[in-house]
Amino acid sequence: MSLLTSLAVAVALAMDAFAVSVSTSASLGRVTLGHYVRMASVFGLFQFAMPVIGWALGCSVRSWIEAWDHWIAFALLLAVSLNMLREAFFCEEEGECGGDPSRGVMLLVLAVATSIDALAVGLSFSMAGISVWGPSAVIGVVCAALTALGVRLGSALGRTDLLGSKAAVLGAFVLIGIGVNILHEHGVF
Repeated sequence: MSLLTSLAVAVALAMDAFAVSVSTSASLGRVTLGHYVRMASVFGLFQFAMPVIGWALGCSVRSWIEAWDHWIAFALLLAVSLNMLREAFFCEEEGECGGDPSRGVMLLVLAVATSIDALAVGLSFSMAGISVWGPSAVIGVVCAALTALGVRLGSALGRTDLLGSKAAVLGAFVLIGIGVNILHEHGVF
């Protein structure tokens, strides 16, 4: 696979991670270097690892993964969105609910949800006889870079008076929209 093709695939796969990083960081308030590092490294790592896992699985579980991957991604994004909405409407004081999306389980859920499509790409690499290591490295690095860019953009949007306290609500609806789009792309409706 050529570098240009690998870059194109990487950018396409990283768009969900970019959108999620924008929406979640907009709701954080003050974004620190730790937010950048955690989100970019975990999203990049998952985007690197999922094609490798898909490639290793090969054709044996392809039909099962393709039948359920979009539903899994939708459910994970919906769960995170509902948690963001709960925090936006029911947490009176900042930090009361402890919902930093760049930490812990929430970060892992977001990383899995945005990288499931990379698993399917790895399966296709296996079927086509393409070595997975080079393209997966490109996918991981591009995702990490676009995630960091998304955190920066989300941070800037979150600090403006344009969004104010509604950033978490907007972020939740963006995540739901991404999930609905995933279902639409897979022909659910």
